[in-house]
Amino acid sequence: MTTPKHPDRAISDPIGTTVDLVAAIEPQLAIEQVRAMVTSLAGGRAKARRLASHLAEHPGVLTDGRSPAPRAIGDLLIALREAGASHLSLPCCADCGKPMRTFRRRGQDWYCWSHKPQPEPCAACGNTRRITTRDRAGRPRCKMCPDLDDRDPITIIHKVVTALDPAADREAIANAVHRSTARPSYQQKLAWALETDPGLLTGDGHLSPLRAILRLIDLLHTAGIAGVVPPACPRCHRVVRIDKPLDGQRVCRTCIAHTRLEDCSRCGAHREPATRDDQGRPLCPNCLITDPANLEPCINCGRRRLVDTRTPDGPICPSCPALRTATCSICDENRPCGTSRTTGRPWCPTCQRRTASCSACGRIAAVISGTLAEPLCIDCTAPEVWHTCPTCTDPDHPHPGQCARCLLNQRSNCWGLQRRPSTPDSRPSGTTSPPPNTPSPPTAG
Repeated sequence: MTTPKHPDRAISDPIGTTVDLVAAIEPQLAIEQVRAMVTSLAGGRAKARRLASHLAEHPGVLTDGRSPAPRAIGDLLIALREAGASHLSLPCCADCGKPMRTFRRRGQDWYCWSHKPQPEPCAACGNTRRITTRDRAGRPRCKMCPDLDDRDPITIIHKVVTALDPAADREAIANAVHRSTARPSYQQKLAWALETDPGLLTGDGHLSPLRAILRLIDLLHTAGIAGVVPPACPRCHRVVRIDKPLDGQRVCRTCIAHTRLEDCSRCGAHREPATRDDQGRPLCPNCLITDPANLEPCINCGRRRLVDTRTPDGPICPSCPALRTATCSICDENRPCGTSRTTGRPWCPTCQRRTASCSACGRIAAVISGTLAEPLCIDCTAPEVWHTCPTCTDPDHPHPGQCARCLLNQRSNCWGLQRRPSTPDSRPSGTTSPPPNTPSPPTAG
């Protein structure tokens, strides 16, 4: 989702949108506590946007707990109630309306554990009952008709492998099986598949019905067991990781991408779509990252730009260097800080995300200046006048950060070029004419 079909803020600031919606209903929890819980449960950008967009369109789910809704909303409601929220609802069963602290989902609906999946005909007895297991052919079985096999899966797999390499160590095979899958039921399925088709270990791994078999082949081959052959991709014939199902075979990621090529709806490039807009049209990776809705505020300069580097403190744009260590003007802590474009003073990424009640006007908003004891919002902050460039101390530079000449010098040095230092001393006193070697502006006419 890249085009803002939902409210703009749910796309540009999904965490803030969710926090504000929750805080408007639940006054007992601190804003920072709610923000920390939302951030931990929201996950990545796409998941956070789905969460915020659904809450923006259906805010009533916070008080009635009714699905359909994304799972993240149910998890958030449970976490907030466990933290002491009283005005928010727990997720409610879609059938009986029972509040739940744990739930299962079918589609976008939440159900309590008493509402089990629909019964199916058992492959053994034919009765329509609740299905508890699947047999070795993948058919449903009820609890009265399990597909019994008392043999040890490790013994079955060891027998198959020793047919290829009689000197294979049982401990090495057991270790490979346990690293492939830790579940005994899945190990049993692994043993059944290899017993039915031992050729999966000798080059036919692309026909594997289970993904864990490919992992087992890699581990056995790495352990030096003779006769085990890593499979090649059936399409490009490269011996690479093949775990993507396509037409009954396992192929590599590149071949999967080649089957998904489409024309980008914006730039027309014939590439695999990275996402789709709200109308279902494909967007290539380049259009995804350059979409205005996907730009993020840089923790150094504060501008919404492309993300060049992601640090533990937050994203940094391509024009900004790594954060320097300084004393934050708000929390007074010595930590990596950016420079506020409003005040011109250093502030740390934590304070850039801080929200509090403004000491001047009283409204809850982002903290722009002041201190932790007396925070100020953007409307109550008096912007400071930038007088000098921090590198060359140019008094005619009216904006925060380095002046254009210093930025060019910095980039020229990276390219191995030498430029004349830009210092205010190189100018004639009392004039504002450009320094030597600077092209004069074009004249009219």
